[in-house]
Amino acid sequence: MVRFLNVTLAYLKNCIASTRSVEGFKQSLVRNEDQFQSYCNKIFAGWDFCITDVNAARLKHSSLQYELKTDLEEERLRQRVAERTTQEKVRIYCLRIFLNLIVLAVLSACFYAIYRATVYSQENISCDKKIKLEDNLWIQYLPSIVITMANFIAPLIFSVLIKLEDYSPAFEIRLTLMRCVFVRLANIGVLLFSLWTRITFCVDQKCQACGYNYKLYPCWESRVGQEMYKLMIFDFIIIFAVTVFVDFPRKLLVTHCSWKACRWCGLQEFDIPNNVLEMVYGQTICWIGTFYCPLLPAIATIKYFIIFYVKKISLMHTCKPSSRPFRASSSNFFFLVVLLIGLILAFIPLGLSMTHIRSSKACGPFVYFTHSWDVIAYTINRFPDVLKKVLNSMASEAFAVPFFMVLCLIMFYFMALAGAHKRVVNQLREQLVMESRDKLFLIRKLTEAQRLS
Repeated sequence: MVRFLNVTLAYLKNCIASTRSVEGFKQSLVRNEDQFQSYCNKIFAGWDFCITDVNAARLKHSSLQYELKTDLEEERLRQRVAERTTQEKVRIYCLRIFLNLIVLAVLSACFYAIYRATVYSQENISCDKKIKLEDNLWIQYLPSIVITMANFIAPLIFSVLIKLEDYSPAFEIRLTLMRCVFVRLANIGVLLFSLWTRITFCVDQKCQACGYNYKLYPCWESRVGQEMYKLMIFDFIIIFAVTVFVDFPRKLLVTHCSWKACRWCGLQEFDIPNNVLEMVYGQTICWIGTFYCPLLPAIATIKYFIIFYVKKISLMHTCKPSSRPFRASSSNFFFLVVLLIGLILAFIPLGLSMTHIRSSKACGPFVYFTHSWDVIAYTINRFPDVLKKVLNSMASEAFAVPFFMVLCLIMFYFMALAGAHKRVVNQLREQLVMESRDKLFLIRKLTEAQRLS
């Protein structure tokens, strides 16, 4: 019971924290500006005069230069798109459709590989001592290895294909990140689907009466928890190994080796979006596996504590700043939305497993219940009569219908409030435009007066 309440409180806390994504949406709504205003803000108000360090000033200068180049490139692309002929539009749309078909083929290959690896691993996991430990570990970690390879190879293919689709630089970044997010989260979903099909697959009538494949999975909750644990551990091993055994030797080769190949390779760029997506991916694994492996949050805490300092040392000594900076306001909103999607992805398999798959009869805290969800009704029935009546009334239609109506009224109120705020923002922008025109008019009159005098 303590395990169930701990998991429930953790999910509620993370659900409340995920609502912060609305703040990023409001900031992006207010900060939306036209192109001319964007140029003026970057040229006349983009420099931070509190910067005193030379390296920080050089970094800020390169960031502003990149943003101006990006804006000019987007403006050039908009003009080129407006001047496209019908033949050119057909050609580019056909090319994008073909490249998106390649993306779908890559995704399908990744999903099929994960499914086959999971099925092979679940069928061949053995506790026989005659089998070598290396072979058994290879079979056990095969799904995690395939998922990690898919997470590494697919973004590289997407980064090559996006350059052929002729999008603006800003949209290229967003679309690539969306594809990478989909790959990472969908890979976890395919793994869970593969486990679901194996757990619920029954051949004889005895297995169907039990409700799950008790021969292959006598404790299916523990097996799911093991898969999430192995995925978390292998993800940590890969991040640590790449940082220590790839980035640090690369720094030494670039610094102390005079070969042209090493100089051309250069230092590793610290890509903030991909590093944040790695954290979101690990957090999603933690959310899904917490119910089946209660110690997984503690393992994730230790993992990211170590990774933080490893990444910090790597950033300070082996990496260079990214040549394509990511705006903090838009990235904050984007990553919070991705985190919310990961939380929803964690809720779906958890809810289905608690309500549709029967609990294991060999082990676990729910052996005396048909489903894990039944422990809630059992616990409520043990409450005092007064508290039981309150909870039953809250679960009745007499409470649900008025509560839903009140929520609808609150939603409509906030929608109207958002529309009013948007109109106020538009009016303030118009006032700024009018004030700038008034200033130009006064300057023109002052110049004419000076000429006459």
